[in-house]
Amino acid sequence: MPIATELVEQSAVELLEACIARIERVNPFVNAVTATCFDRARTEAKAAEHAVMQGALLGLLHGLPLGVKDLEPTEGLLTTWGSSIYRDHVPQEDIELVARLRKAGAIVAGKTNVPEMGAGANSRNDVWGATGNPFNPNLNAGGSSGGSAAALACDMLPVCTGSDTGGSLRIPAAKCGVVGFRPSPGVVPSVRKPLGWTPISVVGPMGRTVEDACLQLAASAGMNAGDPLSYPLDPLSFLKPIDVDLSRLRVAWTEDFGVCAVNDSIRATMRRKMGAMRHLFQRCDEVEFDLGEAHRCFDVLRAEAFVAGMHAAYQRDPNSLGPNSRANYEMGAKMSLLDSAWAQAEQTRLIKRFQATFADYDLVLSPTTPVTPFPWTQPYADTINGETQAHYYRWLALTYVVTLTTHPAISLPCGVDHAGMPFGLQIVGGFRADHQVLGAAHAMEKAFAGDIQLRRLRLDLAALRPAEPSLTSIVKTPPNPHGGMPRAAAVSAV
Repeated sequence: MPIATELVEQSAVELLEACIARIERVNPFVNAVTATCFDRARTEAKAAEHAVMQGALLGLLHGLPLGVKDLEPTEGLLTTWGSSIYRDHVPQEDIELVARLRKAGAIVAGKTNVPEMGAGANSRNDVWGATGNPFNPNLNAGGSSGGSAAALACDMLPVCTGSDTGGSLRIPAAKCGVVGFRPSPGVVPSVRKPLGWTPISVVGPMGRTVEDACLQLAASAGMNAGDPLSYPLDPLSFLKPIDVDLSRLRVAWTEDFGVCAVNDSIRATMRRKMGAMRHLFQRCDEVEFDLGEAHRCFDVLRAEAFVAGMHAAYQRDPNSLGPNSRANYEMGAKMSLLDSAWAQAEQTRLIKRFQATFADYDLVLSPTTPVTPFPWTQPYADTINGETQAHYYRWLALTYVVTLTTHPAISLPCGVDHAGMPFGLQIVGGFRADHQVLGAAHAMEKAFAGDIQLRRLRLDLAALRPAEPSLTSIVKTPPNPHGGMPRAAAVSAV
């Protein structure tokens, strides 16, 4: 059900109480929501309801309960980044993204789980434990926006935030059967990235549908000096997806972009999906890509960001960082100015080569992830088709090669894979063609709804069972819910 319909049918107080009840009932199975502030949210919901009764001017997200990814600081609410370093950290102000969503009327109800420091696509850490996949809690929910994706899939919250460097919006959306949109750099200001001029890290929306994602985007887009890549634009232009006639689209598709390891079963699934949807488009062709040394390029650019953001913590105590964050930092610390200059130049070359495809096509389609969800106890996909992956994030290549192009991309639910789990279709648009990507995805979403092979997999909450082992079995010591500031109660999990 679209968010707007829920708001009409329920008051802010009723909607919040329904979300709290759902969190208390369902979250123990998936461990998606971490710190909460229900008392404060109840007070704000009553104020939101009063504003409606008084006929006040309402924001786009008025009265909607919000889940904030635990990489985004929230005033008065525990923010840990999934790291033991910040186990008791309670910020004194909201980051710009959260401030904008609150200004639009959203009511922060809690935080959503992440990998430690957002490093990786398996949302597990020593502070909160792991997030399980809503369709099978023994499997992973993706990351780093895994908590947000799982919370949306379980209808625990109608609005959740996300962010994306190597695929952190798209991958969990694919694995949990929801929508994750990576906008072009600068559409939504990302003020917490340590390297302000890098285009590889962005903030973006997640939603159960494309329309839901558009609503959040309209409330968060717009220029801010904290992100030097942001620029003047009309946020309300994102409020509704533009109309796109699929029959006029020229579509290119690929299984692997020519450089990504992809499981044979996922390749077969992608071919079946394309066979089922190719009649929707004017033209639908499998194409080849030349993405040069995309892997090495991403290695360098990613490592630079980790060195910039984690230098102080590493110098104090390298052991305070988890294995993924530490590996990224140490990789970057060994690099030289020559490596950095080469990577910047290689990304520029890659972007120019990628544009050639859009001379003949409007969209590029690919799988979002190369493997079906694997057990959350397995840190990452270390092998694909028997090919050993270089390190913990190499299996994210289908999304991070798109990151390097700076093109907007969305993961859209597209039926199931060979294992019966949600299959995410990655839709990549032209340079800065955010509106076109959202419009095409919305049109495809509607077209897929009538096709048993393509329509979104629906979750049966009654079938949820506890994960084995417990999703919190990796927690070392629980965080302090008080943190010296207004209480942020942790939701219990199995």
